[in-house]
Parts: sequence; C-alpha cells; structure tokens
Amino acid sequence: MAESLIRHDTNDGTARLVLDRPHKRNALSRQLLDELLDAVRRVEGDSSVRVLVLEAEGPVFCAGMDLAEMQSRAGRPDAAELWREDTRIYRELIERLFRLPMPTMAVVEGPVLAGGVGLVLACDIVLAAAEASFSLPEPQRGITAAVVTPLLNYRLGPGAASYVLLSGQTVSAADALRMGLCHELLAAGVSPAARRDALLAAILAGAPSALALTKSTLQRCAAEDLSRQLDFAMQVSASARETEDAREGLAAFLEKRLPVWAP
Repeated sequence: MAESLIRHDTNDGTARLVLDRPHKRNALSRQLLDELLDAVRRVEGDSSVRVLVLEAEGPVFCAGMDLAEMQSRAGRPDAAELWREDTRIYRELIERLFRLPMPTMAVVEGPVLAGGVGLVLACDIVLAAAEASFSLPEPQRGITAAVVTPLLNYRLGPGAASYVLLSGQTVSAADALRMGLCHELLAAGVSPAARRDALLAAILAGAPSALALTKSTLQRCAAEDLSRQLDFAMQVSASARETEDAREGLAAFLEKRLPVWAP
C-alpha cells in the first residue's frame, strides 16, 4: 500500500490537514488529490469539527499539479480521459473545501504555485509567512489556471486577478497581503503556529451555528454562481491540456529549457 501523502488529525474541534509530500514539493499527484478530497469529505461529515486548518510539510507549500505525472500520461491512448478525471477531482476538491460549513484557514509558510493557489483561495482565512509567495505560471507551461480563476476573481476582483493570471509574475507575501491573496502577514520572529493557535482561539469563541450562518450568507451574497463557473472552468482546463502548446510547455518545463511556441 502506498504511503499516505496527507496527515489528518482532529483535536478540540480543530481538524488539521497537512500536505505531506515535501520531497516532491507537495505537487498534486492523483494520489494526493484523492487523499485530500477524501479527508475534506470526512471533515464535512464530522460534527465535532468547528474549524479546519490546511498546512504543508517542507519549504514549499504546494508546487501545483504534478507535471511529471501529467507528462508521463501524454503518450497513452487514454491520456485525455485521465487529464479530465484529474481536473474533475480537483474541481470537486476546490468547491468542497470552499463550501465547508465551518471556517477554514490556510497557513502558508513557503511558495505556493498553480493548483496549490486554488487550495489556498478556497480557505476563508490565509496566514502567510514572509517566505510565502504566490504564482500562477500555467501560461508559461502552455496550459491555463481555469479552475483557480473563479476563486481568484471572488477573492481579488477581476483587476488584480488579471495581473496574477496573465503576468506570470510571482507575488511576494507583502504584495499578496495588499492584493487580498492573504489576510495576515506574519511579523518577523512570530511563530506561525503561535499566531495560528491565537486565531483559532478567536474563531472558536464564536458560536458554531452563527459562524456557519455567517459563512453561508457571505457565499450566498458573493459566490452564488461559483458552481456554474467551476463547471465551465473545468472544461476549459481539461481542453487546454490537449493542445500543442501544452505538450511543448510541459516538455520544456521538465527538460529545463525555454518553450518554443508556435505562431
């Protein structure tokens, strides 16, 4: 049996999900996606959980989709079907995490890229260390950040979202705070765990029913169309992986060279 890539524990009303694939920069392989989706489902069905915390082991929070795994499937006759299933699982994971009835928090202590940004955006509150950064480099790989886009637009608005999506630039933790990608930037010398626990205590001081109603009201007011947008984005994302640009972009990334785009 393969070693688990997610650590999941629940204590005193708090569920902690930890991405635990540090040797691969916590890249989202099919196994990791499946395990994380299963963990979120279990949290959703656990009435003892009042808040969820998403964290990661190692210096990189998440490098996004596992491009090596994606490329290894390129020559298979069922490649398109596998890519579409990956996208479907990721889309369900993002929405389930976003729709959880309890408050959710991401603690980001290092770089987060591509699909990993979607996991962070699906959380209600984001704490970032100075070493954190955010980037959506998909166009440089010949693919799109389509499934991330609805949540990016929800959190940042279309103006800031267009910069992050189209520029390919890495956003520092300080700029992420200014743009709304994170809510708190940890001061030098402040332990992420200490600030996480202090904020957890503040959240847990609220009534569970009031927190759930507050969250659902906010989403009803501002994200009622999110499911429809994610359905559309899922189709775009899967189709983008089948283009010549995607094949060239992924090959160039894995071969550590610049891509050569067709006119």
